[in-house]
Amino acid sequence: MNRRELFRCVLGTAAGFATGCSRNQGGHKSEVFDSAVRKLPAGLPHISFTDVTRQAGIDFVHSSGERTHQLPEDMGSGVAWGDYDNDGFPDLYLVNQPGAWGEAAGPHSLASRLYHNNGDGTFTDVTERAGVANRGGFGMGAAWGDYDNDGFLDLYVTNYGRSVLYHNNGDGAFRDVTERAGVANHRWAATPLWFDYDNDGYLDLYVPNYVDYDLKGIPATPPTRWSGVNVPFTLNPLVFSPVPNRLYHNNHDGTFSDVAAELGVADAEGRTLVANFSDFNFNGYPDLFIANDISSNRLWQNLGRSRFLDISAPSWIVDNRSTMAAAIGDFDGDGDNDMFHTHWIGEGYALYQNLWMEQGGHGPLHFEDAADMYGCGSIGMSCAGWGTFFFDFDNDGRLDILAVNGSSLENAANPKLLVAQRPFLFWSKWPDGYFDLARCGAAGDALERPVVGRGAAFADYDRDGDLDMIVTTNHGRPMLLRNDGGNRNHWLAIRLRGTRSNRQGIGAKLWLKAGAKRYYREYGLQGSYLSCSAADAWFGLGQERETETLTVAWPSGTRQIFKDLPIDRVLIITENSATWEEDRAARSRG
Repeated sequence: MNRRELFRCVLGTAAGFATGCSRNQGGHKSEVFDSAVRKLPAGLPHISFTDVTRQAGIDFVHSSGERTHQLPEDMGSGVAWGDYDNDGFPDLYLVNQPGAWGEAAGPHSLASRLYHNNGDGTFTDVTERAGVANRGGFGMGAAWGDYDNDGFLDLYVTNYGRSVLYHNNGDGAFRDVTERAGVANHRWAATPLWFDYDNDGYLDLYVPNYVDYDLKGIPATPPTRWSGVNVPFTLNPLVFSPVPNRLYHNNHDGTFSDVAAELGVADAEGRTLVANFSDFNFNGYPDLFIANDISSNRLWQNLGRSRFLDISAPSWIVDNRSTMAAAIGDFDGDGDNDMFHTHWIGEGYALYQNLWMEQGGHGPLHFEDAADMYGCGSIGMSCAGWGTFFFDFDNDGRLDILAVNGSSLENAANPKLLVAQRPFLFWSKWPDGYFDLARCGAAGDALERPVVGRGAAFADYDRDGDLDMIVTTNHGRPMLLRNDGGNRNHWLAIRLRGTRSNRQGIGAKLWLKAGAKRYYREYGLQGSYLSCSAADAWFGLGQERETETLTVAWPSGTRQIFKDLPIDRVLIITENSATWEEDRAARSRG
């Protein structure tokens, strides 16, 4: 079914989509149930997320003026957490679009904004001083990455047109080095990904590109009216051709070379929105997953020595649904990474369970869609899903899931608006599965409000020992959601500092033993739609008061083991150092 047909199906039957429909890719059977009608279990966390956007000093509105029924307007924009000044508190970059589609950007156009974290729960807009307004681009996404290993996070912003690389000068200011670096792209770019695919100690940059959105030569047709809703052809990505992605290899001298076609990972036939990495089979090199809209998803196994193998079909990950975002994490706690995907209306969500450990840690990679078995699949049938991530919001040791929604269909009563939808906050109660707390009032009023959601990212921005989050909305204000409610579970956050590996330690693997609990984390995983979360490896410990061992395997091959680490704090571990240090800046100001 293509999107034109799906529009007709959705508008007529959306109310009936909330009941089971399983799409198991591996041929395995799953029990189908809808967590929307499941009785909530005992022991719910006493946590609510409070919208503190205005009191935190974030005065931001996405885009301006009326919609002109153009696809790039409706797809943006994202958000990125990153501590650009190394004071221990994550700062916030919100991507914006200068105005309505086709309007020339000027000095007074809306800009993307950089908010400095003041360490007291508030933020200060430092955009102009920092020089990262991105006024020349139609903004989409952003990601922080220290590409030159100087200890300061740099910023890549994707746009429709010329994307921008801002180099961090280390003094609170940035400079545009896009042309010298060779990463302008000049396509419609989506969610950027920093990762070190060849383990040479320098971060490379993967830039997903969506479609060739050029109305020249495209025959204009009257909007189709289905169930009282106009659907202009300009909002249908099937009308437009896909374009290849970029893999910019870091040349170690401030410049990059596009090697995507050479290495076979350009995916010229995919309409790509998100890229993510993980060493799924523990061969020491990060594999590359590509999430495509109305095109088949792709998984390339990294064989090392700049060689990739397309294992999309044999791994059972091929999925022709419209994948808008893909989060990666070990949701079942078996020691390998799984994936959660959001999709467009009528397609539900996917929870791909990695069978590597079940196979004894050898043989080919296989993934099974277990979303309906765990209660987080068919529940999303009536929604257009976007930003998503795994995170442990109650510090109980299990990875929960946020899924942000917001229709890309126009409001029948007012076509100038898109249809707002509520998000899902899936709480993990293992082994019973996931239970949505957002729509039953168990996570605070803020998550019950329908929004036209797009990007999402998490960080412990106030350094109080639990994970907060921010959700961006299309043509609206973001929601900075503070984690409240008296969580008494323990936690440990690890920040890495590479020496032989890339400075951020992106791609390192961490195994933690604490009492009866065993955890696996891969450092720096991203993937939420157009957005970038804080890189710290976060471990919720529940009621465990002690840790036994933490093992860190760096991309360089270095392996370190630490015993009896203190809990309820942020620890900094440096590659090849026998000791750790505490992030005292965050503790003293928090």
